[in-house]
Amino acid sequence: MTIETPQDATAQGEIDGTATAVPSCSTSSPSRNAFTTLMTSTKRKLTMPPPSARKSKHHFASRDGLSAYTKNPSSYPSSRVIFHDESFVAIHDLYPKSSVHTLLLPRSEELALLHPFDAFADAEFLAQCRVQAAKLKGIVGKELQRRYGLCSKQDSGREAILSGEVELGDAEDLPIGRDWEKDIRVGIHAHPSMNHLHIHVLSVDRYSECMRYRKHYNSFATPFFVPLEDFPLAEDDVRRHPTKEGYMGRELKCWRCGRGFGNKFVELKAHLEEEFEEWKKE
Repeated sequence: MTIETPQDATAQGEIDGTATAVPSCSTSSPSRNAFTTLMTSTKRKLTMPPPSARKSKHHFASRDGLSAYTKNPSSYPSSRVIFHDESFVAIHDLYPKSSVHTLLLPRSEELALLHPFDAFADAEFLAQCRVQAAKLKGIVGKELQRRYGLCSKQDSGREAILSGEVELGDAEDLPIGRDWEKDIRVGIHAHPSMNHLHIHVLSVDRYSECMRYRKHYNSFATPFFVPLEDFPLAEDDVRRHPTKEGYMGRELKCWRCGRGFGNKFVELKAHLEEEFEEWKKE
């Protein structure tokens, strides 16, 4: 099949850059860090790369950089690799475009270097990706609850028990609280920025220091981002032709309130911070 090649969603300048730490809503104790428990086989606390980090020994300035994680995932710390098995590796995105942004990387030598439109035509492979993406989505959901539960109205009852303000009766279960998984997106870009197939699993907020340009935002806010649940795509699906459809050049629109910003990304960025604070409170 023919795949059009619009401008990459990730610029070369980003590939040469570094990761930054994402903001946190609360100061939860390490014992409540469900993300740490699920994302590493040890009991050490999960750590995010510091803003001052510069080109570590695991830095790769090329479109083939993701393949390194699949070849030797155990060589990376828990701050980078979340989990791995013989078929998949889950990692933190080095340049997150939301407050929590992860990637699922298939390890199949046969399919991992294909365009997702072609790779997901394999029904068995697509089914495997969905299972692993659901696993990663659950982990991301728990991390969102850990970070922002104290801010959320829907989590207030649960947080009151966890903080000791309210006692949990013998016949009671800890309230589940907010369904954070509803605020997680899973999918791929119509024209991926890296050669190795990667599935984005990220929070909906689009709040990150790495969200720097209009194309970054539109790569997740338009049909340029194709949900995994939509595959396999029909042959006449317009998302197969992202350049023709002009997704990356569309006017900017807030993901939460729908307000339009034209091409004024700086104004949108300031607005996204306001929406991030309100989203956490839901």
